[in-house]
Amino acid sequence: QVQLVESGGGLVQTGDSLTLSCAASGRTSTYLAMAWFRVAPGKERDFVSGVSWSGRSTDYTDSVKGRFTISRDKAENTMFLRMDSLRPEDTAVYYCAAAIRDYSSDYVTNMDFDYEYWGHGTQVTVSS
Repeated sequence: QVQLVESGGGLVQTGDSLTLSCAASGRTSTYLAMAWFRVAPGKERDFVSGVSWSGRSTDYTDSVKGRFTISRDKAENTMFLRMDSLRPEDTAVYYCAAAIRDYSSDYVTNMDFDYEYWGHGTQVTVSS
């Protein structure tokens, strides 16, 4: 089992920045792909950003491109999401997700069913 713990959420104003963190522990692996999803009020869970196990590949949903930056510290089994120019529509609970891949699967997927481990989420609220 892999445990994921998110942190860094909060209440901010439009245009502010936040950095979310996700710490992985337990039976982690070198081949741990990670991603961020979010659930906005009244909406389904959506992919935000992901990073492949090596860190060489990243992906973003269109609405956050140019504003959010995903990164990871493999040595510390931690993933980050730097969120700049936040908008009210970014308000959501942000979830960290992870999946153990294999060496040849160094890619990002944006489907929630491709991730087997989930954190409990951290609330991000952006006021207008």
